[in-house]
Amino acid sequence: MENNNNEVALRKAGLSRTTNETDIALTFAVDGSGVSELETDVPFLNHMLDLFTKHGQFDLSVQARGDIDIDDHHTVEDIGICLGQALREALGDKKGIKRYASVFVPMDEALAQVVIDISNRPHFEYRATYPSQQVGSFSTELVHEFLWKFALEARITLHVIVHYGSNTHHMIEAVFKALGRALDEATQVDPRVKGVPSTKGVL
Repeated sequence: MENNNNEVALRKAGLSRTTNETDIALTFAVDGSGVSELETDVPFLNHMLDLFTKHGQFDLSVQARGDIDIDDHHTVEDIGICLGQALREALGDKKGIKRYASVFVPMDEALAQVVIDISNRPHFEYRATYPSQQVGSFSTELVHEFLWKFALEARITLHVIVHYGSNTHHMIEAVFKALGRALDEATQVDPRVKGVPSTKGVL
């Protein structure tokens, strides 16, 4: 994407969200270099977002505080909401993007697959069964919550399949790495694509 000075216009967005449960400031750049600055009350989510950012070659900054004295749910959910909204804003009219991607990522014994359609039709399918309900203090059910809210707010079709694995940490790590790789591929600008990649003429 170029501006009037023939310089590449970076696709990025920033936003904040404050509720009675969380206070979040987030910036996201699609065209980044894999740099993350993460300050949340959920250490495991920090780790997963760092992997997502690095393997997607994005730039991501998150400062988040939430009611973790209750549990991590609201913080994880609201970060997913903010990241989805930022992605949608950063992509703008979506002209020239590849739109689709399907990526497999192994993590030792675990194998995850993420399939994306930047469709403007939010849909989420999730096939994952984890050996443990917790990784440290992090509840594995929050992976679903984060991904679903991200897909909803980004208005993308997102399918996540964990084919197998025996270590819960490895399985979730493979998901976030695959999400980064797939989103990177789907958002890339293809010079062969003229306008929006849809027979409808709009996404």
